[in-house]
Amino acid sequence: MSTPLPDRFNLAAHVMAKAAQAPDKIALAVLSPVKAQRWSFAALEDRVLRMAAGLLAEGLAPGDRVLLRLGNTADFPVAFLAAIAVGLVPVPTSAQLTVPEVSRLAGEIAPRLILAQDGIALPDPLPCPVVTDLGALTAREPADWRMGSPEDLAYIVTTSGTSGRPRLVAHAHRAILARRMMHDGWYGLRESDRLLHAGAFNWTFTLGTGLLDPWSVGATALIPAVGSDATALPLLLRRHDATIFAAAPGVYRQMLRAGLPQLPKLRHGLSAGEKLPDPVREDWQAATGTTIHEALGMSECSTFISGSPDRPAPQGTLGFAQPGRRIAILDAEGAPVAPGETGTLAVHRGDPGLMLGYLAQDGVDLPLSSDWFVTGDMVHARPDGALVYHGRADDMLNAGGFRVSPLEIEAAFASLLGDCAAVSVEIRDGVHIICLAHCSDADEDALRRHAETCLARYKQPRRYQRLDALPRGANGKLNRRALAKALKETP
Repeated sequence: MSTPLPDRFNLAAHVMAKAAQAPDKIALAVLSPVKAQRWSFAALEDRVLRMAAGLLAEGLAPGDRVLLRLGNTADFPVAFLAAIAVGLVPVPTSAQLTVPEVSRLAGEIAPRLILAQDGIALPDPLPCPVVTDLGALTAREPADWRMGSPEDLAYIVTTSGTSGRPRLVAHAHRAILARRMMHDGWYGLRESDRLLHAGAFNWTFTLGTGLLDPWSVGATALIPAVGSDATALPLLLRRHDATIFAAAPGVYRQMLRAGLPQLPKLRHGLSAGEKLPDPVREDWQAATGTTIHEALGMSECSTFISGSPDRPAPQGTLGFAQPGRRIAILDAEGAPVAPGETGTLAVHRGDPGLMLGYLAQDGVDLPLSSDWFVTGDMVHARPDGALVYHGRADDMLNAGGFRVSPLEIEAAFASLLGDCAAVSVEIRDGVHIICLAHCSDADEDALRRHAETCLARYKQPRRYQRLDALPRGANGKLNRRALAKALKETP
């Protein structure tokens, strides 16, 4: 990013700055086929600062961590911004996590407070007080923004690690400024836009692309109401004059199956989370006359490679490094590869969107290869600078936009199955599922019930396959590529 970072900064204050300039403009509309619930910028800022005051009244101090166990409602982004507004550190987590999963996380997060809603699993035992009446937190005079260094810890998100245990990713307040590289480099975002994101409030893709970024430029965020499915989205897009649409590839696929009306206000779509199949992109273009711009990112740096309206990705590529990003393609020794060679994509430590590091007991740990954070994504660069994707260097799985370690799934079943292996299997063009192969006589229904008790829904295998033996090399190491191929060929 070419402009220097400010001396005093607060992520939430930056996101809500348009409230002073356009207080009555609609910042958020929660949409249903019947009606919409609308929030102006002024009303949204007021609720954020009132909830911030309520959090301080719970006895919290700057730097304390607040675990968010919230569902798909507007309370989620309000709570996230309210904590950041006064220097607290929110930790958003998937509502799908089970009691064992969230209990393990809580042990590492060490929260001072949990904000929760009914029906969402809580840690056992509880490590701190729990507040479920979020409305009561807002019954106070608004707090003041707490301004600090843009390098201060702002929030923590979780990501699956290659070891099988989720890792805690610590981000600075400056992360929101780095997201401005996406405004032109991916979104083509304008103040006049009405951006409809198909995801739930409590998904980080929705939080960033669907809410924080539109608000930071004064655009309107549109979110489908709880219970809306893909078949309702075309009507919502048309009725509410959406100009940009964002969703995971699977949502586009479902919408195309259901059929699409004319969408005269829609300029383009956005996709991230997993690879967008070319047939889906082509069918969408034929049906709507608009392009889907795809982005590659990760929890540690959000999205940083993409196509955009001003510079669409050439066919068969991911697109380009967003303007201001510092990337490299490295070989196994950490040196840049020769032009056109395949290597591992890396982000420079000076990129303002790069995390502070993984949370550790004594602070944060930023693992680097020299000055580079290595992503694990294999790519090569064409002469025009567009990147071609070659998959992951590790064995990470992709489940509906979430990266999942196969080791975490295997560990959950180790006591029941002994030798087992989780892999991603392509069941049709561009559609992958998680499959668990094993060598036991365990009943499949029993395995599914067990998964429901210890794994979030997106981590649960969709298929269980008994084999006489798992494929292994001469050294006894599991050959995941051979296993995935064998399962793809098995009816």
